[in-house]
Amino acid sequence: MSESAAGPRLLLTGGQGFVGRYLTSAIAQAHPDWLIDVPPAPTADGAGLDIADGDAVSAYIKAAQPHMVVHLAAVAAVTTSVKSPRLAWDINLGGTLNVVLAMQEHAPHAHLLHVSSAEVYGASFKSGAAATEQTLLQPMNPYAATKAAADILVRQAAADGLSATIMRPFNHTGAGQSESFVAPSFAAQIARIEAGIQAPVLSVGSLDEERDFLDVRDVVRAYAMALDARSTLTTGDVFNVASGRAVRIGDLLERLLGQARTPIEVRVDPERLRRSPVKKAIGNPVYLQQSLNWVPDIDLDTTLLAVLEDQRNRLASGY
Repeated sequence: MSESAAGPRLLLTGGQGFVGRYLTSAIAQAHPDWLIDVPPAPTADGAGLDIADGDAVSAYIKAAQPHMVVHLAAVAAVTTSVKSPRLAWDINLGGTLNVVLAMQEHAPHAHLLHVSSAEVYGASFKSGAAATEQTLLQPMNPYAATKAAADILVRQAAADGLSATIMRPFNHTGAGQSESFVAPSFAAQIARIEAGIQAPVLSVGSLDEERDFLDVRDVVRAYAMALDARSTLTTGDVFNVASGRAVRIGDLLERLLGQARTPIEVRVDPERLRRSPVKKAIGNPVYLQQSLNWVPDIDLDTTLLAVLEDQRNRLASGY
């Protein structure tokens, strides 16, 4: 498929989600000539594109004729996958299968950038070593299992000739992320305490786990760089998107508390106390750094301030 004079067409599933909005903005700024197609999210009345509907996905890709597809649409929270595992399988694996089959049939020369997850490594993190792209996939929750299965599916399709790149991002956060994730959860409580609508007590679960954190803007820059290099990458290439450094959750909280405008007590809430079987999860980003010359630019304190300011602004605007 030749790219049009007006610029290549990029189809972005999940483009209305947290990461999708950042990626859309980054690509639009870097490539104003690209035609970015963000399908509307499904609604209760049946409107929008349901990624789990194979016929709908096939028809959409047939009509769109994209040169590139970034597949972000997913059930993204571990807690949601635990509560609704069938939904997670239908969307995370079934949706990926629908995209792959539709591309193979209707856009066989298009490139797929599939967003997997570092959660796929699971029990392999127990070794304490930084995961490389060759680390064994040992998922430990429904979200991780669905993403591992989709990851394998895309690599198999790549072996069959589909042009594809797989990204495995580690923890990333930023303004606009849901309170289902740890940094916005802490920041939202701080903002409510500052506003006087919550007692000056911040409820937490376990703070001892260590995770590899990135700013979402650094993560989408890696995705954009992989798209730019798509013609030079080996199909089926897998990249960890990681900082290579572990941050204790308690230290992340202390950094946020250091930016608070009022004294706050931290109290462990037994309802939140779900200790992870993985104490430390860290990624080795060397392959991405060597292949695309990518390194993270945004320091953690800047990221956390952006998360906290976002929560403050939400309260101020009544959002």
